[in-house]
Amino acid sequence: MRIGVCGIACEICPKMSSGTCPRPGVGCIPKENPFCSIATCAYRKGMRYCFACPDFPCGLTGQGPVKEGFCRHISGKD
Repeated sequence: MRIGVCGIACEICPKMSSGTCPRPGVGCIPKENPFCSIATCAYRKGMRYCFACPDFPCGLTGQGPVKEGFCRHISGKD
């Protein structure tokens, strides 16, 4: 199972299931990505997952494919 930079399994990501994933078969990783500001931010901050960032949650959190509450839950910050 691949886990995207946002913290969810790529297989259940809305972008993957809708066919709009910019990296189908690979998933989101922290890197410069014009399609995903979360992946770009994580890359620039040296984070593997956005929820591991000390600034989480931030303004970008709501732009991800999952709800902020889920991110808070998996990060232990709920």
